[in-house]
Amino acid sequence: MPEPAVLLDALRTRLVELDRVVIAFSGGADSAFLAWVANDTLGPDRALAVTAISPSLAPEEEGECRTLADEWGLRWTPVFTDELANPAYSANDGDRCFHCKTALLDVTEPLARAEGATIVLGVNLDDLGDHRPGQRAAAERGSAFPLVDAGFTKADVRAASHALGLRTWDKPAAACLSSRVPYGTPVTVAILSNVARAESALRRLGFRQLRVRHYGDTARIELEGDDLVRAVEQRHVVVAAVRSAGYAYVTLDLEGFRSGNLNGALTMDESK
Repeated sequence: MPEPAVLLDALRTRLVELDRVVIAFSGGADSAFLAWVANDTLGPDRALAVTAISPSLAPEEEGECRTLADEWGLRWTPVFTDELANPAYSANDGDRCFHCKTALLDVTEPLARAEGATIVLGVNLDDLGDHRPGQRAAAERGSAFPLVDAGFTKADVRAASHALGLRTWDKPAAACLSSRVPYGTPVTVAILSNVARAESALRRLGFRQLRVRHYGDTARIELEGDDLVRAVEQRHVVVAAVRSAGYAYVTLDLEGFRSGNLNGALTMDESK
């Protein structure tokens, strides 16, 4: 496995090749690392971090992006997307992420043209093996994946972030709130609000890596292994917290947290 310093040098070289970049900055470990390195390598005049604000972004993530931009001296701007206005997105089929990324690019490309820059995303090598149609949308429109080009896996991103002293190195994996809704269930602002409030309530109880999957009036909670035991021990407050977000029933997934868990339904459909 390449040393973090070797990979970091390769990433800096790739960013210099691109010269000017607009970073899709969600505040997660990958995009935060890419934003920091781009700013450090190219300077704020040639690196602009952009965060898409919409109902599918958890409110805490918007605040985190603002805070990180201040802490790190990033040139940063929010942009507002309305992917829910697109029936193809709200229908929530297997290409939902394609339409989401398209909405992001629609509002980001004018900024990139004004900057004479390339849009870059924090996609790493591990992401290439999952169902992520948003990557296809970005690639088709000329966006670049510098972490992939430099050979970074998710573990490499975390190791390099830790070596650089970035507090995002161990940030739990995040994804847009629509990923909590099973494919085929239409996505609405009300559903996303319920999911966001339920997950926020669980974080206030001290749970870090989690998902609240939406099944009508039932919430299915995914937690990491050690937290499953604690959730059972504190089940009364856990149930109360999730019910306060509008759910009538609260269940705990004994398989625990799995990023991209709902993508399994797509694989089952394709095998029929």
